[in-house]
Amino acid sequence: MKIVIAIDSFKGSLSSFEAGNAAAEGIKRVLPDPEIIVSPVADGGEGTVDALVSGLNGRFRQTIVSDPLGRPITAKYGILPANTAVIEMAAASGLTLLKNEERDPMHTTTFGTGELILDAVKLGCRNFIIGIGGSATNDGGTGCLQALGFGVLDKNGKQVVSGAAGISHISKITASNISELKECNFNVACDVNNPLCGENGCSIVFARQKGADDKMIAEMDRALKKYAEIAAQFVPSASPDTKGAGAAGGLGFALMFFLGAKLLSGIELVIRETKLENAIIDADIVVTGEGCLDRQTAMGKAPVGIAEIAKKYNKPVIAFSGAVGNGAELCIPKGIDAFFPVIRKASSLEEAMDRNNARNNLADTAEHVFRLIDTILRK
Repeated sequence: MKIVIAIDSFKGSLSSFEAGNAAAEGIKRVLPDPEIIVSPVADGGEGTVDALVSGLNGRFRQTIVSDPLGRPITAKYGILPANTAVIEMAAASGLTLLKNEERDPMHTTTFGTGELILDAVKLGCRNFIIGIGGSATNDGGTGCLQALGFGVLDKNGKQVVSGAAGISHISKITASNISELKECNFNVACDVNNPLCGENGCSIVFARQKGADDKMIAEMDRALKKYAEIAAQFVPSASPDTKGAGAAGGLGFALMFFLGAKLLSGIELVIRETKLENAIIDADIVVTGEGCLDRQTAMGKAPVGIAEIAKKYNKPVIAFSGAVGNGAELCIPKGIDAFFPVIRKASSLEEAMDRNNARNNLADTAEHVFRLIDTILRK
């Protein structure tokens, strides 16, 4: 029996590979000689670097870059074979890097994300996978562009100040002086379809959680509209209405129109890079899951993305999760045939998320689910 296991991380507890290997351990207790493939899973957000580096024989790289407020911070990214860099923008420009009282999108910048890209370029990377979830910024990606050698200039020909505060002062944008950027290909993991500005734009929809008040939101939205008009002078196709332009406070806009990036669903991008579909084609069973299976899972998170691939080939899909939340039943019509929470007794959240407990619970649950499957098949 060939079983493909592709489980997203149980955040705060098990990585994607740890979860997959725990399920594999339980299955091997039952089946005499199963063919098991454990594939890393991530949706472009937290854990993407770890999953792809672990699954594709890559390596980690650490470097000092600017955090959202310009302070030095050590950030990690991955380097895969074929000169491919995997970067999570949140490692340099993420909201979790700030204390609550430090959140201020008028001054937070994506400069550190640009520094990560630049570091990888200097090491010879020419292919990039960039996850842009969890940003602390609303600067339209201008900080990232400045770090990469673009001129984001005011009327006096000087670089505008960091953060959204500088956007309203942009008068001109000039090309990067880093020639190697022209050799690079950028794929961006993004599950946000919001435009750059307007009612559904990044300022109105997302900036409040980054520390903005009503006055800031209105000011930033106006500034981003002007920024898009100036950008169109540099790149005629630059449109603020493009789907995903508002991702990560407008970083999606900058990456698409100044670096030629393609925006893809996070799970779609990871499935492509890991060649997971090739493994599923002749599988007998597909196993997936994540920390909490709920309504959001059904809206397109990693387990459903994997189930959709499996159903192209009429494969049964089982999901394991640390917990089951409201709306989990909506995953059934999305291709998950049955799901199983792995908590086996009453326990505190701390006990449930303990790494050893989570690994044992997942292995034990997988064992007994496959005992049932084996019994049915033998009869």
